[in-house]
Amino acid sequence: MSDKKIMPALRAAFPFTIPIMTGFCFLGAAYGIYMNVLGFGVMYPTLMAALIFGGSLEFVAATMLLAPFAPLQTFAVAVMIQARHLFYGLAMLERYKGLGLKRQYLIFGLCDETFAINYSARVPEGIDRGWFYFWVTLLNQSYWVGSALVGGLLGEVLTFDTNGLGFVMTAMFVVIYLEQFLIERRHVTGLIGFLASTACLIIFGSESFLIPSMLVILIVLTAFRSRIEQ
Repeated sequence: MSDKKIMPALRAAFPFTIPIMTGFCFLGAAYGIYMNVLGFGVMYPTLMAALIFGGSLEFVAATMLLAPFAPLQTFAVAVMIQARHLFYGLAMLERYKGLGLKRQYLIFGLCDETFAINYSARVPEGIDRGWFYFWVTLLNQSYWVGSALVGGLLGEVLTFDTNGLGFVMTAMFVVIYLEQFLIERRHVTGLIGFLASTACLIIFGSESFLIPSMLVILIVLTAFRSRIEQ
């Protein structure tokens, strides 16, 4: 390995990840504190951040750890939440081609934010493409794992009342939904998601509506894909 490739790639990649760092530092710390509120020690959010590395899934997994043992339901929810990564992977096939062992880590560390950078960023002239992708991925993951660790440590020493902090997960999904809703010009997919979730909530109740609502959304979007794209 030559520092002539590694260090210039790090210096080139870091500025692209600064916006991700600012967001991850807050949300990751909130996740660590949230895990502590649920009764988990500092190692739980740290290891889950490092091994799962799927923000929304980690929040959901935290509550599932306290729920009755249901491996099939947990697996189904995890697949549904992270299914978008299938499309990320397909989009990155050419960019990650021929990168050797780095490719294995790049596949593992492909989160939403890393995909957005590595897919759209123009690698600066003279910078090794593989190392640039690697550093973007590693830096983003380090921000998330480090902030989850800090949040877990803060949760051990906080003296104020943390009741209600669990709402951070709900708030996160609301913000994601509103951001997507505002980006859309006609709000078709946003309304499909809202109406399907509301209907399934009424029919199946708050404890069992998640998987049916995701299935309904998937079926409707697939059936009307051509019209929605138009």
